[in-house]
Amino acid sequence: MTYRVCFVCTGNICRSPMAESVFRARVEEAGLEDLVEIDSAGTGGWHEGETADPRTVTVLDEHGYRTEHVARQFRPAWFARLDLVIALDTGHLKALRRLAPTEEDARKVRLLRSYAHSSDRRITADAPEDTCDDLDVPDPYYGGPVGFQECLEMVEEASTGLLAAVREQLEGRIA
Repeated sequence: MTYRVCFVCTGNICRSPMAESVFRARVEEAGLEDLVEIDSAGTGGWHEGETADPRTVTVLDEHGYRTEHVARQFRPAWFARLDLVIALDTGHLKALRRLAPTEEDARKVRLLRSYAHSSDRRITADAPEDTCDDLDVPDPYYGGPVGFQECLEMVEEASTGLLAAVREQLEGRIA
């Protein structure tokens, strides 16, 4: 009865491994590590087989998160085993919804930062994609350390709401 979450960004070396590490820590703190499986991927395969960007590793290390990451590309066949696919920006949201083999699979895709807001702002599966831009986690790849720190702060903020949503789904499965 494992609940499976996959975080997705462009190349799977900055934002999605950061989100994976932070959310894994939140799940472990909540004592749910035996019930929740967490991984990440990229919409493209440019960095497959590489470790996380050194700046990502640095900011995670500085804040007490650990990461053992190898980049990979998201595959449409994965939808069948995943419960939730978390996009880091609107471009990823659109790409993932296009990749989804079924409408049910498309409904599994959500924006990470939608979990940082009250439930009335949470983006649902049928939300118009053009209403989501203010919920993007900006790509820090072409910037400096400040961008990676800001990315981490956004990820941490959203992880609390995401954990609550996953816990609610788990309770629904057990009940």
